[in-house]
Amino acid sequence: MNFNIVLASTSPFRLQLLQKLMLTFDCVNPDIDESPLQNETATALVQRLAEQKALAGAKLTPHTETTELIIGSDQVAVINGQIMGKPYSVDNAIAQLTAASGQAITFYTGLAVYNKTTKQMLSCIEPFIVHFKTLSQAQIRNYVEVEQPLYCAGSFKSEGLGIALFSRLEGDDPNTLIGLPLIKLIDLLQQQGLDVLSKSSVMRS
Repeated sequence: MNFNIVLASTSPFRLQLLQKLMLTFDCVNPDIDESPLQNETATALVQRLAEQKALAGAKLTPHTETTELIIGSDQVAVINGQIMGKPYSVDNAIAQLTAASGQAITFYTGLAVYNKTTKQMLSCIEPFIVHFKTLSQAQIRNYVEVEQPLYCAGSFKSEGLGIALFSRLEGDDPNTLIGLPLIKLIDLLQQQGLDVLSKSSVMRS
């Protein structure tokens, strides 16, 4: 069976992660409202947004005879019961990292794979816990200035200098923290009929 794979995301980090699977895929911008609903939990939020992104991505792809699989993902951080999204500004990034200093922060990543051909939606939520070092204001300000993590949930880039902020990580898949849990994604793709290790799936170099 042939598949047309679409990543409904403009994140360069998710694109790089998906490239690890050596699949041919396209990217589209789902452009949805990511605001949480009233009293919505972090897990409900990321699952809903991941599914909405996959559905929005499906609307942006032309109909083909090939089975189309649309991947959506969303992530938030939770500290002391409060959802932390993307900071979007230096001041907010400094505030987020100040709150995270010395704390254990749980990140929730919602993942969805929508089969546009069969209309089947598969989704899951993957948690990941980050233990932050106790950080000085000088360290926090210098980090934000150097790496500018303004569009990253939690105000850091774990694939870069952000790793220096942590004392310990807990989770099943380190890719989850960057924004796309590949182990779970491989499982969802398998459930949709795509074996990433099959000869027909792996992209030739």
